[in-house]
Amino acid sequence: MTDRKRARKGVLISAAGIAANICLAAAKLAVGIVTGLVSVVADGLNNLGDCGSGTISLISFKVSEKPADEEHPYGHGRAESVATMMISFFILLLGAETLRESLEKVISAEVAVCTNIVFITLGVSIALKLALALIYGISSKRLHSEALKAACIDSASDCLSTLAVIAGGIIGLYTDAPADGWTGLAVGIFILLQGGKLAFDASSELLGRAPDRELLSKLGKLILRDGVLGVHDVKIYGYGNGVYFATAHAEMDAEMDAITSHSILDEIEHEAQTTLGVALTLHLDPVDLKDGEGIAAQHRVAELTEGLVEGLDLHDFRLVRGKNKKLIFEAGVPFSCPLKDEEIKAEIEKKVREAGDYVPVVTVEREL
Repeated sequence: MTDRKRARKGVLISAAGIAANICLAAAKLAVGIVTGLVSVVADGLNNLGDCGSGTISLISFKVSEKPADEEHPYGHGRAESVATMMISFFILLLGAETLRESLEKVISAEVAVCTNIVFITLGVSIALKLALALIYGISSKRLHSEALKAACIDSASDCLSTLAVIAGGIIGLYTDAPADGWTGLAVGIFILLQGGKLAFDASSELLGRAPDRELLSKLGKLILRDGVLGVHDVKIYGYGNGVYFATAHAEMDAEMDAITSHSILDEIEHEAQTTLGVALTLHLDPVDLKDGEGIAAQHRVAELTEGLVEGLDLHDFRLVRGKNKKLIFEAGVPFSCPLKDEEIKAEIEKKVREAGDYVPVVTVEREL
């Protein structure tokens, strides 16, 4: 799907959502003001906030389709994450306002009674919001849109908050408790939780979230082929809207001529772009398969360090001969490893000295 076609569909879906939320907000605000039900007014304000967030989503689609330029060489795909962050702020503000109004109702112990028109309005709202959540959910997957995913979550949350308002209205019919105020408090807290979750997800995307594990695995398997002995240091950078850049180190026989090795790596990079949509840059790591001592030292160190750290990956081995034999390599460890890099390095260096008369030169790096 082209960026222009994707943006056109996103704008259409966002516009439909804005229209639906305007109708719901108007109906709930009118009914809530007439009946004096703060929970219904709060629910209407929530829908009004959805109109604003829908407008931001619509604009983000138009911005994200813009091609890369001098100031934004990686495109404008992260505009949707910025939009999602703004949506979350709207939701948080509405949640705080809902809590304030509801608390006033609880303190004053004011009792408000729901009428049939209230229940009808809220019932129609749930049906319409469920339909919107379904449309947003399907479209977010097809268009790979964070903004539509946020709208889907928000619409589904609205259904639950409206159900809470209905429950409060039913309780108010049979008791003298200020159920409307308590229901409003519950809705406000729910809105705040959803807004906080959206803000966290959007901020993670903007800060540089870890790549999808499935994509990482597919890319690793694609690189491993005839001529490639091993792959490590695979890193993927996402820029929104399905735009990915990646770098990796490919180990190849040092005896292979430069033209042949370059041709293999060039083919891999092309396939990564066409099949996975990843702009891949590969770095060649030559491996001397005739250096028996170096290979034996590598295997010995691997044996001695087995089980030292879960997920330990040793690579880029080089045996440099001189006055002292230096065994140079990198040690990849998971981010989840609780040990400090200095502690890991010290333990590995100790094992290298056990392997033979070598001076260890170890670089510890965190990997996915």
